[in-house]
Amino acid sequence: MREPTTNVKIQLKRTPNVRSDGTDSGDYGLLRLLREGIFGHGGWRPAWHKAQPRAHYRVLVIGGGGQGLATAHALATLHGITDVAVLEKGPIGLGNVGRNTTIIRSNYFHPDNVRFYEHSLQLWEQLERTLNFNVMVSQRGTLNLFHTEAQRDLFTRRANGMRLQDVDAVPLDRKEVKSLVPLVDLDHGRFPVLGGFLQPRGGTVRHDAVAWGYARAASRAGVDIVEHCEVRRIVTAGGRVTGVETTQGFIGADIVCLAVAGHSSTLASTVGLQLPIESHVLQAFVTEAIKPVLDVVLTYGAGHFYISQSDKGGLVFGGHIDGYNTYGQRGTLPMAEEVAAAGLTLLPGLGRVRVLRQWGGVMDMSMDGSPLISRTPIEGLYLNGGWCYGGFKAIPAGGVATAHLIATGEPHAIARHMDLDRFADGRLIDERGAGPYPWAH
Repeated sequence: MREPTTNVKIQLKRTPNVRSDGTDSGDYGLLRLLREGIFGHGGWRPAWHKAQPRAHYRVLVIGGGGQGLATAHALATLHGITDVAVLEKGPIGLGNVGRNTTIIRSNYFHPDNVRFYEHSLQLWEQLERTLNFNVMVSQRGTLNLFHTEAQRDLFTRRANGMRLQDVDAVPLDRKEVKSLVPLVDLDHGRFPVLGGFLQPRGGTVRHDAVAWGYARAASRAGVDIVEHCEVRRIVTAGGRVTGVETTQGFIGADIVCLAVAGHSSTLASTVGLQLPIESHVLQAFVTEAIKPVLDVVLTYGAGHFYISQSDKGGLVFGGHIDGYNTYGQRGTLPMAEEVAAAGLTLLPGLGRVRVLRQWGGVMDMSMDGSPLISRTPIEGLYLNGGWCYGGFKAIPAGGVATAHLIATGEPHAIARHMDLDRFADGRLIDERGAGPYPWAH
């Protein structure tokens, strides 16, 4: 068993990006933008420091996606723990955080999940001030359509549960749906639209800007952002974590946090830990840019289909995960056909629009469809994973809750229900009522 070469914790003081004239090269204020525009944009500096790993850290966060970066940022800014490194196997922003459909919302059914995702939505509403970075939060509203009377009852129950938690939910009749989304076919599709429920505060956020903003803010708070550093295995001794083996050598740590989405089970297996997670691919698509036609995030109640329009004009949409287990970031034609069919049933006008790109993300589907923020049986090893479809919208709250658990040893109040022990105790959080089947969530 290889041990760290030193246990001395070295805390480096990073020099801010300051120009010779005394201005901060990381400032994106109006005056700075005007100045750089006049002088040819020659004064900008990298948004975050591309660090080389040190021999030992107090906390290692494996995974430089949204959850990992948010955890490191919260450790530094909320708990004063800056002896932290984020290890990312590639460049920041090319994992799941940059491969999703950018939706944020808190319209869940289970009361604990409603509280968690509502807390995250509230953090999204102030994130640009928190990070001092424009992540393009667009609260255009999230509209869930229903197509049967039974589905109306189910959505009404969900909306009433949200209201009991002081979360916004507005019922819309057919006329109001058509007014809000003129492209919707109310009557001639396979499943006529009877109405919908709107969460006005839902919407979208620019996914790559989230990664950049968190990386920049964490780096400025003292966190080391280490790119192109793939973790091969977790190293333990005497039942506790001592560090990790990486493509850049051994890095020692007192605490290791897994935040690697669909690869959580792979790394956990290096210490003999079997997680209640399966890995599946989730596809997303974007069309050619067109004039503004969709002012909300729209979801189809008769099938798993969701769509919004980006700031560039492209329609971004997706659907179910592919049902097979994989670690690949590409999908299959049958799922593409299923998503296209659902889109055309709901919005026939899409038939005249060309799809430009398709991509996939590796989803860590938990057995009950709800996430995991938890200690593990290995001392010093923590888990942030099992996010299924909810990882992006949960980034701010997930980071805060994971950092709180690491720093204090106690679960955050909003995430007490997300522990690993619930699977042993039978306390499943079956949000959809689909049972312990990852592919059904």
